[in-house]
Amino acid sequence: MQETREIEAVVTSYNQETMLGEAVRSLCAQTLRPARIIVVDDGSTEENSLAVLKRLQADTRLPVPVQVVRQANGGVSAARNTGIREAQAPMVLVLDGDDRLEPRYIERVLPLLQADSGMVAASAWMRTFGVLNAVVRPGGGKIGDFLARNSCPATHILRRAAWEKSGGYDETMRSGFEDWDFFLSLLQTAPDAHIGIVPEPLIDYRTAPASSNIKSMEKRLTLIRYLIRKYLPAYQAHVEEAVLGVEAASIARLYGWESEMCRAAAQGEALAPASAAFLESPTYGDGGIAAAVRVVSAPGGRQ
Repeated sequence: MQETREIEAVVTSYNQETMLGEAVRSLCAQTLRPARIIVVDDGSTEENSLAVLKRLQADTRLPVPVQVVRQANGGVSAARNTGIREAQAPMVLVLDGDDRLEPRYIERVLPLLQADSGMVAASAWMRTFGVLNAVVRPGGGKIGDFLARNSCPATHILRRAAWEKSGGYDETMRSGFEDWDFFLSLLQTAPDAHIGIVPEPLIDYRTAPASSNIKSMEKRLTLIRYLIRKYLPAYQAHVEEAVLGVEAASIARLYGWESEMCRAAAQGEALAPASAAFLESPTYGDGGIAAAVRVVSAPGGRQ
């Protein structure tokens, strides 16, 4: 295994107990190791979590130096800013304390940034674990690609200079989407700014019913309204990309739901109440009527 002085890692944690140890060990197991791991504890209160932090800081056997920075609870954006501010390397890897990296993450992602000065950040596909086992394939891109949806994982490698120019993470955002907001701010730092993605699942992303990304879905419209107002000039300049991007995602989900409805009908299975209600009163103006007609017209279809 090799080490590079070009990159340091920031791991944020709040009451994550042994999961934090898994995140740090995944950094230590990199085929290309960071020069330092900065763990920012965002005001943990649980004894087990505090004990893990103490052990990590005192463990001299770890192949990468670990520095623990403690702060009052300010949210993940504040914790990330604290860690990146502490870092000295030109590249910073941001990792949440409940996720893990595959061993070749840095080896595969860092060269994208080294080869392209216009790339402000880079990451890879994700493999989820926990309640969902799947491969998630974000595409990266320019600001137009990010106006309809977030196209980069929260775990990524960024240029520290771009972070400084963007103003860092918005510390007022404590209800979710702070990473999406940050990427939009990064992509406004230069006309050619873009984010790269390695098309391999190199991030192990933990999923749980109570995780922050799931909770943020409950406030999705409020958060998107905030982003539109904050980045209104960008939305105005790229309105076609933004609207068509949302519509493409909506169509894909509609076809997925429609296919499942047709399968259930063909096998004589009872429909979920929400699906049955949709057939009784399809939505108008968004492809709903056409979808309902296709479902009831399919083999075994019924109303």
